[in-house]
Amino acid sequence: MASFSLIIFCFYFSLPSIFDGFVSGISLGSSLAVNANNFWVSSPKGSFAFGFFNRSDEEPNQYGLGIRYNSLLIPTSAQRVVWSAGGDVIVGPQASLQLTMEGDLVLLDPPKSLPAWTSNTSKLSVSQASLLDNGNLILLDSNNKMVWQSFETPSDTVLPGQNLTAQTLRAATRDTVSSYYSLALDDTGQLELKWETSINYWRSGTASLGAIGLMIGSNGALQLYDKEFRPVWLRFGEDHDDPSVGFRHLRLDMDGNLRMYSWVKEIGSWREVWRAIENRCEVFATCGQQGLCVLTPTGEALCRCPFKSSEISNSSENIKCLAPYQQCSSGTTLTALKHTVLYSLYPPHDAVNYLSLSQCRDSCLSDETCTAVTVMADGSGECRMKTTRFVTGYKHASVPSISYVKDCLDPMALNPGIIISQTPSVEPSSPKRRHGFCLPCLLGAACGTLLAFFVIQIGVCYCFLRHRRRKEKIHMERRAMAISRGPIRLTYLEIKDLTKDFSEKLGSAVYKGVLPGNRLVAIKELERDVPEKQFRSVLSMVGSIHHKNLVKLEGYCCDSEHRYMVYEYMKNGSLDSLLVGPRKKRRLSWRRRAEIWTGVSRGLAYLHGECHRFIGHGSLKLENILLDQDLVPHLTHFALPDRQAPRAEIDVLAFGKLLLEMVTGQVAGPTLCAWAYEEWAQGRVQGVLDADLDGSKVAWGEVERVLRVAFWCLQARAGLRPSIAEVVKVLEGLLTVDPPPFPFNGDHPLTENEGESPENGGIGHVWSESCELGLPENGIGGGYGGEGLGDDTMLENVGESPKNDGDGPTWPDSGELRPHFET
Repeated sequence: MASFSLIIFCFYFSLPSIFDGFVSGISLGSSLAVNANNFWVSSPKGSFAFGFFNRSDEEPNQYGLGIRYNSLLIPTSAQRVVWSAGGDVIVGPQASLQLTMEGDLVLLDPPKSLPAWTSNTSKLSVSQASLLDNGNLILLDSNNKMVWQSFETPSDTVLPGQNLTAQTLRAATRDTVSSYYSLALDDTGQLELKWETSINYWRSGTASLGAIGLMIGSNGALQLYDKEFRPVWLRFGEDHDDPSVGFRHLRLDMDGNLRMYSWVKEIGSWREVWRAIENRCEVFATCGQQGLCVLTPTGEALCRCPFKSSEISNSSENIKCLAPYQQCSSGTTLTALKHTVLYSLYPPHDAVNYLSLSQCRDSCLSDETCTAVTVMADGSGECRMKTTRFVTGYKHASVPSISYVKDCLDPMALNPGIIISQTPSVEPSSPKRRHGFCLPCLLGAACGTLLAFFVIQIGVCYCFLRHRRRKEKIHMERRAMAISRGPIRLTYLEIKDLTKDFSEKLGSAVYKGVLPGNRLVAIKELERDVPEKQFRSVLSMVGSIHHKNLVKLEGYCCDSEHRYMVYEYMKNGSLDSLLVGPRKKRRLSWRRRAEIWTGVSRGLAYLHGECHRFIGHGSLKLENILLDQDLVPHLTHFALPDRQAPRAEIDVLAFGKLLLEMVTGQVAGPTLCAWAYEEWAQGRVQGVLDADLDGSKVAWGEVERVLRVAFWCLQARAGLRPSIAEVVKVLEGLLTVDPPPFPFNGDHPLTENEGESPENGGIGHVWSESCELGLPENGIGGGYGGEGLGDDTMLENVGESPKNDGDGPTWPDSGELRPHFET
């Protein structure tokens, strides 16, 4: 449990009274440090405190900055953290917080040069900070007007008086699974619990009721309200309207469940008074990679691995429980798990068919990619196939299903509980010697033999036809599963059928296809000489990638020399057609463009740092950004098996070019970058903006920030470019950024690696005065067309940090921050 008890820090503050005396003010220039005196900032009545706290009792020197309960009625060990700066930001023992003279709250963590977190309020005329008695940390201007509050940036907790509207709660991080849980209101007004971005495992059921926000009352009522502040959904804690309860909160816990808690003074502890999901095993990925969830009679959820003899305890979090099947030469078998539901974790999608129990079981045995299968006995007839070893699920006597786990048919690898039936041996009896000759016996034997032969032949033919028809039926049903939620394997003939013999071309080697149920897909043809092993390796990697801003892989074909990848279809096509193409009549507003480039940066950051391994894009441009029906951007053209892997700074460079194109509305050509930089440097930002945009609806401060980011990304020296993760923070307004130097040297072209060129093995792209990207023919490809550049190496920061010598960025004393220019 996070604790404040061992932290020592100091805050120098003044105490002017504002808001009718309910808060204490913290003046500009104040500072707080982990290793100073034993003081913290508390609210006027002492209900809450703001300061540093231990992230973990087991691991020393890991601290967070946040707000916790501070009432004398609650012992120190039970004083929960209700808000954390930056979510799960961890800092060291040298960390400090400053309220700068410019009005920014800045969390510093030496020796790191970048701030760990900032309130980004330097332009809001902040005069002081205050902690209210309801647990809200606020920043006030000189007129005592609130310009920032912690209630608008929640972490995992909602307090009475706090409204959750467009914000998202995220569970505190315990491991790689719990950090994926989130709570938010969707576009229909439903409250949703999600795992990652695509798995909804609980909803409030309030669609179309007009809910716009969530709040918890001090009386223990949880409600969703509409724009007239009328409740449209109500849930009550067990101690609703109990006047003896002094403290309550709603929290998204580490296990993915949403709960309401009350402080019970009589027993001196927090009491759970409401939960969203009664059966904890119904929370998606409760056990993560540690097996199946089993609910005990007391309601405790245990994680047990059905593939091993020993139970996995909560302390064995590093142990992974994986489905046992891998490619094997000794044949395969299935182990039955009754009253068990299994589902895939990475990727979190199963292929769903409607088959009988025997057909479902046989389909898994005949499919070399199948690792496990679940047959639902609830009347739906669903056959849920998994093609990954990362499998989890739940088990209970009331669950109407049976699951089968595949394993190699090897006596040494079999579970001792599996029984393989064998035909008992029969000792042959001693033949009796015959001395006579019986003609009727011979005729009868011959006729019987012929009859048996014909019966056997008919039976063999019948079984063969039946088996072939059953295989065809299974094949067609797999093809026709319109609700399939995972990549499916297709034959070349099926690809031809889906595309109507490749009749409608979408781009270079990309064709439009239609799955049953009128589900549109885009089918990408790859080079035929891609080795099958390499192709399947890429499929395994791409199949585990799931992000809102990445095109989803729906299926694939690996038939003899044919290689195809089937992607979801994007209704609005590529970004270039809406920005500079013939469809430009559909104008993109400034706000829409900002949403698009922010989404693109998030998708790219996911590829670079949030997958199981680094994935470069290598061909980031307008044509390779696809827009769905809601104009949400999806990156395509990445991680294809017939291309090489690019370096990270290449993607950052291309992203800077893309930003400039979206701001100006022009395709980057000769002199565009130099012209745009010159206009910006001379203070003529309006001249850089796309003439089709309505200037009255443009946030000029945001234009300035985006242009700075673009020019930093376009630096010819790779060491000066930020990482894409830092770019995301700047675009989201979490960091500010310095004015950039001139992006490139106009005297001569520069290569990515000084002294190297594409001809002698350097990165295949050259910067010239025109700011154009020269992309080689053998670069990375993908998606719907276009070529890119490639290099097998990962990003390595080399060289020295830039100094204020006119050749790099300058660091002002005003507290402004750069995203990342560490070389």
